[in-house]
Amino acid sequence: MTARLELDSVTIRHPRDGDTDLEVVADWSLGVPAGTMHCLAGRSGSGKTSILRVAAGLTRPAAGEVRWSGDGLADLPDDRITARRRSEVGYLDQGGALVDGMTALENVLLPAVPDHRVAELRPRAAALLDELGVGGRLAHTPDRLSGGERQRVALARALLLEPGIVMADEPTASLDRTTADGVIALLTGLAATGISVLVASHDARLIAAADTRTDLA
Repeated sequence: MTARLELDSVTIRHPRDGDTDLEVVADWSLGVPAGTMHCLAGRSGSGKTSILRVAAGLTRPAAGEVRWSGDGLADLPDDRITARRRSEVGYLDQGGALVDGMTALENVLLPAVPDHRVAELRPRAAALLDELGVGGRLAHTPDRLSGGERQRVALARALLLEPGIVMADEPTASLDRTTADGVIALLTGLAATGISVLVASHDARLIAAADTRTDLA
């Protein structure tokens, strides 16, 4: 099965003042085929977020190649990567990264703004929020939402444009067990529809629900 998301011989390093660079992974490869969920498992500080950000084209690797649907990102300028990510990749940051002063519904609809599809996608945005259990919070700004509610609003935003690749950093970390299990069911359901799902987590239930896993030290 062809991998929709590929990391090929990727090396990730973080510079450190007055010291050698911190190497997260070296010559590391991963393929996530369509219709599967892969989990990067490990404790905090093990490099899960760094790998996700490289896979999402948010940061560039020191070496190696990231490919979405067979197309490499290395030679693309940042603005082209940003445009492709918006349409092809749903990315859930661990902190949610919601925009203060905008309602939950407005935050979910942000990816629709550049293509002038806000009115068209408003019903889908509301339906996603309802499916994630925050349908009663459409008019609430982030400061009026709990941490778990903000996380679910951010997940709805990541799914708005029906991306072929979904990446989520600790998507159940701020949720109670019942809500977390609902998000796990949603993610496995997305994979079942043919989406490539890459998650980073130390949640044992999410790890167990993945088709494949990588354990990071």
